[in-house]
Amino acid sequence: MVQAHQRTNVRGPTFIRLLARLTDVDVSPSRQSLSDRLGQWLDWTHAVALSTTLDGKPSEAAFDMSTFGSVEENECVRVRTSLVSTITGDRTFATSRERGAEHASAEEGGANEAVDYSAFRQRYLAIQRSMQAATGSLRGRLRDMLAQTTADMARLAAVDAVMERALSPREQTLLGHVPALLGEHFERLRQTEQKALADAQVSEDAPAIAPGAWLDVFRKDVQSVLLAELDVRFHPVEGLLAALRTNSLERHVQKSA
Repeated sequence: MVQAHQRTNVRGPTFIRLLARLTDVDVSPSRQSLSDRLGQWLDWTHAVALSTTLDGKPSEAAFDMSTFGSVEENECVRVRTSLVSTITGDRTFATSRERGAEHASAEEGGANEAVDYSAFRQRYLAIQRSMQAATGSLRGRLRDMLAQTTADMARLAAVDAVMERALSPREQTLLGHVPALLGEHFERLRQTEQKALADAQVSEDAPAIAPGAWLDVFRKDVQSVLLAELDVRFHPVEGLLAALRTNSLERHVQKSA
C-alpha cells in the first residue's frame, strides 16, 4: 500500500503557516539559527553600520524628554484599523453573498472560464503598497521619538534604522512573491471544482457542487493572507511602541520616587 505523503507541520508566524497550507508546499524546518540567517542577509556595509551603531555613545545633552502618550498609541491603532477595514471591506475579495445576487448569478455556471486572476493580483499589490507606506511612516515617526529620549533608546532607534535599511529590500522581495503563490492557489481551487463538477455529471452518488463556490473560498483565503501579512508588517511598529511605553513608565517611576 502506498502511504500518503505526510507534510511537515510548519512552525512560525501565522502568515508563514497560512501560506504553507494554501500553497501546498512541504516546508522543511530550517537548521540554521536566526543569527546565522541574519548573517547571510547583512552585507559588509550593513554589518559595519550596525557595529558602529552598537558601539556608539549618544550625547545625553541632545535628548528632548518629550512625553510619549495616547496620541501616538491612538494613531497606530487608527492606521491599523483603517488597513484592516480596507482588506475586509474590499469588493474584490467579498464573497458572492456580500457582492449581491447579480454578481453571484454571473459567477455561476461559467465562472471557471470567465474569472481572471489578474484583478485579484492587482488589488493585492495595491493593498501591499498601502500597508508598506503606512507602516513605514509609523515606524519612522516612532523611531524619531525614541531617539529623543535616552542614550539606550537612541541606540535602539539607530539599530532599528540600520536593520530597516538592511532587511527591507529582502522583505519586499519575499512579500512580492505572495501574489504569485496565491495565483497558483487560485488555479488549484478552480481545477478542483472543475473535476468535481465533471465527476458529478457521471456519478449519481457524487455530492452536489455549487458552481463558483471555489471563488468564495479563494476570496476568504486572500483576506486571511492579507490580514496575516499586516500583522507581520506591524511587528517593528509594535516593538518601537513597546520600547516607548517602557521608557515612559520608567520616567514616571523615577519622578514618583
